[in-house]
Amino acid sequence: MKASGKNSSFRTAEILLLSFGHFIHDVYSAFLSPLLPLLIEKMSMSLTQAGMLSAVMQLPALINPFLGVLADRFSLRYFIILAPMLTAVPMSLIGVAPGYGVLLLLLFITGISVAMFHVPAPVMIARMAGERKGRGMSFFMTGGELARMIGPLTAVGLVAWLGLEGIWPIMLVGIGASVLLFWKFRNIDLDFHNRQQKTSLSAVFIKLRQLLLPLSAILLARSFMHGCLSAFLPVFIISQTGKLWHGGLALTLFEAAGVAGVLVAGPLSDYLGRRRMLLISLIGAPISVLLFVFSDNWLRLAALLCCGFLLLSTTPVMLALVQEHAGDNPATANGIFIMIAFVARSSVVVLIGLIADIWSLETAYLVSAVVGVAGIPFILRLPAVSREKLSR
Repeated sequence: MKASGKNSSFRTAEILLLSFGHFIHDVYSAFLSPLLPLLIEKMSMSLTQAGMLSAVMQLPALINPFLGVLADRFSLRYFIILAPMLTAVPMSLIGVAPGYGVLLLLLFITGISVAMFHVPAPVMIARMAGERKGRGMSFFMTGGELARMIGPLTAVGLVAWLGLEGIWPIMLVGIGASVLLFWKFRNIDLDFHNRQQKTSLSAVFIKLRQLLLPLSAILLARSFMHGCLSAFLPVFIISQTGKLWHGGLALTLFEAAGVAGVLVAGPLSDYLGRRRMLLISLIGAPISVLLFVFSDNWLRLAALLCCGFLLLSTTPVMLALVQEHAGDNPATANGIFIMIAFVARSSVVVLIGLIADIWSLETAYLVSAVVGVAGIPFILRLPAVSREKLSR
């Protein structure tokens, strides 16, 4: 199965298959959070040790740009093919880990696999989507968003059925997904890896700085609002209602609205433009956050759904932007973008927690809305995309 990088057709079957692979992969990577209380009890971990588990799993994100450089020089299909298996195996074994050190190793291996998948996969999607990159990224990101909804429920259900130490056979689903991807993608050549020109990481960043600098500011502004609503939403709701299940339900609704946003925003950005879609999001999201904080009952619910729809919908639009400007280094550009997103998200969540400790969560939400508005001018500084770039 061969296709030129200049093919402008939208290859629906292949894009849906890769999106399915994204879903299977991310279901496994979502296991840690719901199983963390059981792991803490089993290994008598402190909360600091528990926090280290997530940090170790995310640490390999720092090598994303270097993985991108490698992927640009060699065919990257095997990164994508192997990732569901390489994530499924260690995440299925965390219940039988004999000690804390082994658990850290399993999660570190998972983090490497996550990076191996998420750096090159959007590049492949961009090439298979032709001129409709936004639509392709929406399909791809829908797989990830659905996995973040279903993954925790899957983990809890499996433990209730098989016990923490009995869930290891579930790795077979991830192995099966890798076999399926191998069968379908083993001969694919989308003509974007660049074996001749060895562009350095710094050269790629300098070339793309007019895109990456304002995009970094937009990511930072978005991360404040996203951090408040993803990391601290259950805590905020429980403090308001005193009911644990309200907090879990609110997070589920937020993610569900994000799935809808991801599906809609990418295709719309193909027609309305990337900058216009980001502008709609960064104008509407701060207003929705303020409404969420200051309202109650059904109006608060509507505001929460708007927050999820607007905030999570920006990811496929930004991924499409990066690919349209990446030139001969699409995987390197994507690796830099994902690393910036990781650093912004990780640092902002800590800052939000600090603001909440000093003042209150309500204050943190208000600050996030103000910072969100501050990101609007940077959207206007994003470079335009030519028709030639759209058809790459």
